[in-house]
Amino acid sequence: MTMSRVVYFTACTIDGFIADENDSLQWLFDVPHGDDDGSWDAFIGGVAAMAMGATTYEWVLEHEDLLGNPGRWHDFYGDRPCWIFTHRDLPRIPGADLRFASGPVRSVSEEILASAGNANVWVVGGGDLVGQFDDIGLLDEIQLGMCPVTLGAGAPLLPRRITSERLSFRTAELSGQRLRVVLDVAPRTVPPVSSE
Repeated sequence: MTMSRVVYFTACTIDGFIADENDSLQWLFDVPHGDDDGSWDAFIGGVAAMAMGATTYEWVLEHEDLLGNPGRWHDFYGDRPCWIFTHRDLPRIPGADLRFASGPVRSVSEEILASAGNANVWVVGGGDLVGQFDDIGLLDEIQLGMCPVTLGAGAPLLPRRITSERLSFRTAELSGQRLRVVLDVAPRTVPPVSSE
């Protein structure tokens, strides 16, 4: 029986940032994308549920004008439920299956995993949210689209210490101007850190 995997899929700079110091992802859109190799369709086809931090949600909301064009959310993510982790009141995109969570990841993790069934959970970001999933032992895989960009400062890829004792490379391949890297994350050998 196939088990759900929790996957962090993101783009990053070669110096380890996912957003600049203003939480912008514009650097990513400045990188030539080249031909679509089908990796996005293969990835999203295996995802049944998503988790997203408030900063990431706000950036996507504004950058894609999702309140003015709510159908774009569906174009990107389909009907998948998405848990938005926030302590603030954020606008809801009409027609999107959004579930706002203000507590620790652990408080809704069973609900997220149950929603995914045997398919994957995509932790969209940011890095701290991914770290919170790892803190409770719920991070199985990291997929990176590493771009030839340095920012020098900004939001780190994953602000946790995870050593090669638990991280191992599975694959790496060049696709246009992105290096696609997949890493497996081994389960913790010590009790997970409480996020409460």
